Amino acid sequence: MGYDETMDLRVGQGFDAHRFARQPDGSLAAANPGQPLMIATLAIPDAPRLEGHSDGDVAAHALADALLSAADLGDLGSNFGVDRPEYAGAAGRVFLEAAMEKLRREHWEVVNASVQVIGQVPRLAPYYHAARAALSQILQAPVSFTATTTDRMGFTGNKEGLAALGICLLRQCYRPRAIMRTALRTSRTINRRD
Repeated sequence: MGYDETMDLRVGQGFDAHRFARQPDGSLAAANPGQPLMIATLAIPDAPRLEGHSDGDVAAHALADALLSAADLGDLGSNFGVDRPEYAGAAGRVFLEAAMEKLRREHWEVVNASVQVIGQVPRLAPYYHAARAALSQILQAPVSFTATTTDRMGFTGNKEGLAALGICLLRQCYRPRAIMRTALRTSRTINRRD
């Protein structure tokens, strides 16, 4: 397969982690209707909630981080960090939609993506299909969603919090007019040489 000047591919990787909120006695703080545990833009019932400047959606945050990284547009913190009060309490969907808008402005589109949540609790297998559908709809591309544990090792294994890894493949598609201008310039240059 030859190189196509009109299309570039890039891979991006992202990571996010948040600690579980705790009660004053040290026990896990249960999610409530006003502050549910959010994973992949979905509210997960009967699960401990996560602390964070935003909603703590580790899956959405890791995926947004991967998107920005692949397009060389910074990272999650430089775009939506704690120094940006307008993102306090923001939903993970907001970060994904904002990242997608930045990609569109630079003529990038998502080919596919994958995100994996790491933690002992909650059990996320029942939400795989809904998470894939929700994330695929936002990215307008196929998104895989999985979860795993660390066999009770580390902060996620000790139920101190959750982490997520995201990866994506982007394709940069140049505008047809820009391609035509380049082709026209190339044609004129070749004709001048003859």
